[in-house]
Amino acid sequence: MQQRPRRILPLIILAQFLGTSTWFAGNAILPLLQQSWQLADSAVAPLTNSVQFGFICGALLFALLALADRISPRYLFFVCATGSAVANLGIALWADNLQQVVVLRFLGGMMLAGVYPVGMKIATGWYPEGLGRALGYLVGALALGTASPHFVSALQFSSWQPVIYSVSLAAFIGGWLILLGVPDGPALHQGKALSLRDLWVALQHKPLRASAGGYFGHMWELYAVWALVPFWLQAWAVNHGQTLNIAFWSFTVIAAGLFGCIAGGRWSVKFGSRRVAFYMLLGSGLCCLLSPLAFNLPLWVMLLFWWFWGFTIVGDSPQFSALSAQTAPPAVVGSALTMINCVGFSISMVSVQLSAMLLSDVPIAWIMWLFVPGPVLGMLSLRWLQRQTEHEVA
Repeated sequence: MQQRPRRILPLIILAQFLGTSTWFAGNAILPLLQQSWQLADSAVAPLTNSVQFGFICGALLFALLALADRISPRYLFFVCATGSAVANLGIALWADNLQQVVVLRFLGGMMLAGVYPVGMKIATGWYPEGLGRALGYLVGALALGTASPHFVSALQFSSWQPVIYSVSLAAFIGGWLILLGVPDGPALHQGKALSLRDLWVALQHKPLRASAGGYFGHMWELYAVWALVPFWLQAWAVNHGQTLNIAFWSFTVIAAGLFGCIAGGRWSVKFGSRRVAFYMLLGSGLCCLLSPLAFNLPLWVMLLFWWFWGFTIVGDSPQFSALSAQTAPPAVVGSALTMINCVGFSISMVSVQLSAMLLSDVPIAWIMWLFVPGPVLGMLSLRWLQRQTEHEVA
C-alpha cells in the first residue's frame, strides 16, 4: 500500500465537520424564527425531520445508482457539500415561511447523504484497518458539525441570517478541502448498487440483525435528544430564575459528543466495539431516566450531567457502524449498511415527532422518559450479538 500522507485524516475530519455544519442549522435559528414568524415549539419536528427524510431519500438514491462507486467519492463529496451549502443559503435568500424552510432543509438533507457516508467511504480507502478508531474521529466531527450552528447562534445576532451564511460557507469550504487535499485512497472499495436480493440475504444474518437492533435503539434517542436540548435548558433556566445563553450551552452539550466518539474509538481498540457501545448506551439510558432529577440540580452540576449525556449519547455511533460492517456478509455489506442507516434515520423521525407533540402538554424533563426504550433495546440487542458471536466461535 502506498505511503499515507499525514494530512489525510486531519483533512477528512475537518471536511466532515465543515460539511455537516448545516445539519442542525434550522434548529439553531428556531428561537429567532419563532419571534419573526410566530411559530410554536412543535416546529422543531418539521425542521429536524425534513433533514432526516432528505438524508434517507438521498442515501437510497445514491445507493440505487451506486454513485460513490461510479464516480470518485471525493468528487461526490465536493458536489454534495456544495449542494448542501446552496440549499442552506436559500433559506436566508429566499424563504419567508416555515414551509419553504422545510423544503430547503429536505434538499439539504439529500445532499448530506453525499457528505457524511461518503466521507466515511473516503476514510476507509485510506484506513482499512482500525475502523472503529477512525470512525470515532469522523462521527465526532459530525457531532461537532451538528453543534456548530448553535455556537454561531450563541453570538446573539439580531437576525437569524448570519447563522445560515456562516454554516453555508463552512460546508462550501469542506467540499473544497476534500477535492483539493484528499485523493482516493489505495484501499478504496468498489461496491455495487443497492439490491433487494442482497437486503434479503443480510436480513437472514443473525449477528447483523443484532447489531442493527442496537443501532436502532441508539437512533431512537439520539436526534430527538439533540433537538430537545435547547428546550430542556430553557425550561431549567425559567424554573430556576436564571438567564442562560441557551444556544451556547446547547453547543457544548452536543459538541461533547466529539470527545465521546474519540474516546470510544480509542477504547474500542482495547475492549472491542460491542462493549464500548453497550456502556455508552447504558450511560445515556441512565441520563434519560434521571432527567427529572437533573432538572432540580444547581447550574454547574446540571451542566456536568448534560455534558456526560452528550458524551455518551453519540459515543456509541461509530462503534455501531464498525459492528455493522464487521457482522454483515462481505458480499452484501453495502446494501446492508444502506438499509440499516435508512431504517435508523426513519426511527429518529418518529421519536422527534412524538416528543414535539408532547412539548405543549408534558414537562420537558419527563419527556426524556420517552427515549428510555431505545438504550434498553440497544443493550439487549448487543447481549444477543455477544451470544451469537460466542455461538459461532464454539
